[in-house]
Amino acid sequence: MVDEHLRGKRILVVDDERELADMVAAILHGAGFACVDVVHAGAEALAAIDSRAASPERAYQLLVLDVMMPGMDGFDLLARVRERPACARVPAVFLTAKDEPFDRVSGLALGADDYLAKPFLPQELVLRIAAVLRRCYAEESPTLELDACRVNFATAEVERADGETVLLTAKEHEILSVLARNAGRIVTIDALCEACWGTSFGYENSLMAHIRRLREKIEANPSKPASLVTARGLGYKLVKRG
Repeated sequence: MVDEHLRGKRILVVDDERELADMVAAILHGAGFACVDVVHAGAEALAAIDSRAASPERAYQLLVLDVMMPGMDGFDLLARVRERPACARVPAVFLTAKDEPFDRVSGLALGADDYLAKPFLPQELVLRIAAVLRRCYAEESPTLELDACRVNFATAEVERADGETVLLTAKEHEILSVLARNAGRIVTIDALCEACWGTSFGYENSLMAHIRRLREKIEANPSKPASLVTARGLGYKLVKRG
């Protein structure tokens, strides 16, 4: 029912009805999703989202939100999430008893990707979530086409345009994989360090050294990079060919 490459996507379920939230998590686990967290209030959800947002490897990749919650309701929560640059494009599904046409329009206008009314069939829930994830996260290719080379992640080989083939080290492979999963977007220095070393403290110089060596392998002119570019003061962005 769930594509293999979607099963590791990190999902956050937000619902003040604890039994229902736990049931949704159990349904998703049973369908094959391995990473499902549950919280019961909007403020708690924002704290959980913010704690993970700095690291692409830990950030939530789908939100399942109740609408009718005390304090911050689901609409307000999604609006707050969308204000955060790192979370502006995370897909969201509303799961709610509030099923009037106006409510559906309001939710979709805020950037929700689907809207499922309670009560619901477990299979429909799984199919809708899988469909949203499938639209948002294409299956990752083992190869990456860059301006001056082709990277084969399965073999850690860089096939350069000049005919030379060079190998990536384990850490170079890890850094490039993170950048490739976020191609076209800026990944901050802290997020890269967090993803590749588990902490953002003390590894900035090491990251810069690895980036320099990566450019020597993947760029035609490492001093004027066309693929692994610097976003000054922020981090790095990978630009794919075409």
